[in-house]
Amino acid sequence: MDWKSLPAFLAVARHGSLRAAADQQGATHATVRRQIEALEAQLGVQLFRRGADGFHLTAAGRTLLPQALEAEQSLLQGFNAVQGLDREASGLIRLSADPMTAHFMLAPVLADFAALYPEIEIELQLSYGIDSISRLETDVSVRSVAEVDEDVVGRKLFPASIGIFASRDYIDRMLPKAGPRGSGLDWIGYGPVPELLSIIQNSPFPEARIRHSIPDPEMHLHLARAGAGMALLAAWVQTRFPELQRLPGTVLDERRSIWVLLHSDLRRVRRIRLFVDYLCAALLERRSDFIGT
Repeated sequence: MDWKSLPAFLAVARHGSLRAAADQQGATHATVRRQIEALEAQLGVQLFRRGADGFHLTAAGRTLLPQALEAEQSLLQGFNAVQGLDREASGLIRLSADPMTAHFMLAPVLADFAALYPEIEIELQLSYGIDSISRLETDVSVRSVAEVDEDVVGRKLFPASIGIFASRDYIDRMLPKAGPRGSGLDWIGYGPVPELLSIIQNSPFPEARIRHSIPDPEMHLHLARAGAGMALLAAWVQTRFPELQRLPGTVLDERRSIWVLLHSDLRRVRRIRLFVDYLCAALLERRSDFIGT
């Protein structure tokens, strides 16, 4: 059997299109199509029904899918077992985190760790999406979430508090003349993000105007510092940027926490264990900087 066709089948089944599957596989649209057609020819069945809205599994495809997922999981377990034989404090660690956390929380920790362990290299993936640990898209992940739903090993460090912040100048100028429920004030908007819109509606300022659509929290930070309006930001920003102030009468949202996560099989890898222990200890030492007041 041509095993190269199995990842292509799973990618199309997961994403529903050749293009998305090709992006996920790091291949071309034509390559994924050839692999799917080769697998269908080998099995003598049609695995997908092609439609204007994408690729949909046929009955044969739905029958194959759980077996293909099981085969994929078995291979991943084998890869993890081999990685677990590593006993040296050297090699590569793939770390994922969101850009705000990495820029302001992780940079000094990574610099100190690199000085202590010169034979360990860090490959840092910055994204507001979440890389899958169970599918080995990353080795270690630092996440700010309310709960973890992957089958992984995790350490919950401390609350990742979120609050409503603006520059002291903006608060002094605008808050005294604001109308009821925040009318006359401005929010810096993230766009159509239901969770954040809900926070705004349940805040003391639901009538404030939401301006702009800016999905990057770091840009919100700098706009708020420049006096552009109110922003939902991590509570630690006030420690780093004293020109920012939490809006009077507001409280911190502490539903999320900082987690450090890794695959259970990677606990046996010495460089991973060293890194996770060091990272957790270093972040806990800085706990007071990140919780906010």
